[in-house]
Amino acid sequence: METIQVVLDKKLLVAADRAARRLKANRSALVRDALREYLLRLDTCAKEDRDREGYRKQPQMGSETSLWEAEAAWPEE
Repeated sequence: METIQVVLDKKLLVAADRAARRLKANRSALVRDALREYLLRLDTCAKEDRDREGYRKQPQMGSETSLWEAEAAWPEE
């Protein structure tokens, strides 16, 4: 692991320390987990944007989706 320096405002630092205590983790673990989760969210958003752009450029035809409508429906009981 590498050691870095991060500057936080006082309120954010207090909230981070409070969360770390509640999770029984240290500040570094909290920041690592939060950053990992944020980067994953960024990646997911980028993939969703790419998909939206693809569908915008080449919209699906009704016949393409009708094949899957029966599969997506909940079975009747």
